[in-house]
Amino acid sequence: MLFFQLNTWLLALLLLLVLLGATAVGLLMGHAVRGRSADLREPFSVMQAALLGFMGLVLAFGLSLAVGRYEARRVAVVDETNAIGTTYLRAQTIAEPQRSRSLDLLKRFNDISITLSRQVPGSSAQRSDIAASGRVQQQLWSAAGQALDQAPTDSAPRLYVESLNEMFDAQSSRVAGLGNRVPTPVLVLEIVGAAIALAVLALHLSTLGGPGVFTVLIAAILVEVILLVTFDLDRPTRGFIRVPIAPLVQERASMELPPAALPPTH
Repeated sequence: MLFFQLNTWLLALLLLLVLLGATAVGLLMGHAVRGRSADLREPFSVMQAALLGFMGLVLAFGLSLAVGRYEARRVAVVDETNAIGTTYLRAQTIAEPQRSRSLDLLKRFNDISITLSRQVPGSSAQRSDIAASGRVQQQLWSAAGQALDQAPTDSAPRLYVESLNEMFDAQSSRVAGLGNRVPTPVLVLEIVGAAIALAVLALHLSTLGGPGVFTVLIAAILVEVILLVTFDLDRPTRGFIRVPIAPLVQERASMELPPAALPPTH
């Protein structure tokens, strides 16, 4: 969808043009029928009240969907960070040479996770990072298998393999969450419904006369702000509202410290 490809300022300008254009159409139609305002006042009043109520419900529905997805992405970052941290600690308990190799690969895996957080979902850059992550996962799994073969009766390799699998799943879930957008028909319905409702509101206020232009302009700006927040929440790597990746960055910084666990002697 076009709205997902625009930066925030262009998106705000486009939404403003759509809403102000609908408002202008309503004002012009109101001026044209003002001479018959007495006959049309009641039908217009009922129509604009119904459309405003409908618009409020649609905007609230779309905003709730966007907020839910945003919170899910925040939780996914924490879950993946915890999985990486647990795996890194357990990697310190397996024998050499898999121990040092796995610790280095886990640092690389964390770096890719941070980079993935900044890529636009579905872009070639994201696909490249996902492929790089897949290669690191294969190397980690190979090293884990060797550690398990080297000490098949020890619990440390088994626990490490378990946490490694959970870490892979956590990243896959987070990447899927980045592409989990509010359905396009819902966003289109919000824009079209808001434009129609504002046009009818402008038409109604114009037939009444008085300072209706200022009132409908305020309504248009408020509706645009709600739409812009909805779109911003639904675009995890663009706009002003972004999913924080501080947990991943902090976890990567902690990996520069000396390993807490001593390497196994066997």
